Amino acid sequence: MKTLLAATAATLALALATPAAADSVRDATTRELPSLMTLYRDLHANPEVSLAEVKTAAKLAAEARKAGYTVTEQVGGTGVVAVLKNGDGPVVMIRADMDGLPVTEETGLPFASKVRTRTPEGVESGVMHACAHDTHMTAWVGTLRNLAAMKDQWRGTVVMIAQPAEENSAGALAMLKDGLYTRFPKPTHAIAFHNSAALPAGTIGIRSGPTFASVDSVDIVVKGVGGHGAYPATTKDPIVLGARIVSALQTLVAREIDPLDSAVVTVGSFQGGTRHNIIPDQALLLLTVRAYTPEVRKQLLDGIARIAKGEAIAAGVPEDRMPIVTVREPFTPPAVSDPIFAGQLETLFTARFGEARVQDIAPTMAGEDFGRYPIADPSVKAVIYWVGGVPQDAWDKAQANGGAGLPSLHSPKWAPDAEKVIGTAAEAMTAAALDVMKR
Repeated sequence: MKTLLAATAATLALALATPAAADSVRDATTRELPSLMTLYRDLHANPEVSLAEVKTAAKLAAEARKAGYTVTEQVGGTGVVAVLKNGDGPVVMIRADMDGLPVTEETGLPFASKVRTRTPEGVESGVMHACAHDTHMTAWVGTLRNLAAMKDQWRGTVVMIAQPAEENSAGALAMLKDGLYTRFPKPTHAIAFHNSAALPAGTIGIRSGPTFASVDSVDIVVKGVGGHGAYPATTKDPIVLGARIVSALQTLVAREIDPLDSAVVTVGSFQGGTRHNIIPDQALLLLTVRAYTPEVRKQLLDGIARIAKGEAIAAGVPEDRMPIVTVREPFTPPAVSDPIFAGQLETLFTARFGEARVQDIAPTMAGEDFGRYPIADPSVKAVIYWVGGVPQDAWDKAQANGGAGLPSLHSPKWAPDAEKVIGTAAEAMTAAALDVMKR
């Protein structure tokens, strides 16, 4: 009798610790995985670059319609908005990005991309989902299928958005300008994930507060007075001036930003001159600038302009030949996860996946334009989290080698364990939405 009572108590305890909804989410995701992996391979083999995601968007729109959503296409260009209403309640927006990159794939996968493109700069290149947005889209489809099949477990509205042009920071802004918050139900909560090349496959990384940095692209046209390389005294050499500007820029982070704040100023390109013996009349510096707060961002951008002009004055460049500093638009704002909502999801994910598969991670200096959604309306509680994609064997080998040898995001060799990414992400996203909208 005691054994029977103990067994009954143990069964009850297990039932309380693992509610039926948890099992249904995992089971539903598992059932969908075979067809999701077929979709994934198709998306991977047929990537489209930013603002050209026409066929990709059509595939995702068709999936949403098949699941019973009301679908609107061409929002902000190629964006897709799929809405499923199920009574009164919260409005949860779930976002995936669609664009690939001008990268020639070197993964060796049997379904590797063979697509070619020409960049706006005129460079011919392959096209690849080198940031694995194909896993984002596939998990998005798995999530919308799950939520459509589980309407008895939630009340509210689901707004699924497939966003173009995350890679060039234009997509979120374009969708917002095209009425995302006025033409469609405005979200109370917004959720997205990004696959990670720095976490083992199936591991979730989440944090509250700044998660991704702001990103600015800055051009500095360094003007001088050109001439013969044999007579430098008759010139104002923009290459020497450019080198002085590059060196002085290093003091911005090292000596002007509070050591407790994070900031990056990187000169990624220095272009100037055509021949050995010609001093050009101008050079070009291309910078990437990153921060977590508007205040530090402004301090960096103001400092870049000040240093460029100051070094030109010190070099004796005429007033009408001062450097031209251009901050390109659109910039990427920081992506900040709502602390309360992030804590709620971390607790949820830990209960579902176990402590070993959920990590409280550090912020990254990478950019993500998902941050625009809560900026457009601060009442929106937004969280973006990571789902690890490094195959376990590659992870184990890298750890034995001090962490070296793993390809990064945007690498032509990045090939995540897609099944684990998609399965984990779809289950986590479904569970998150159900937790917000539970009956």
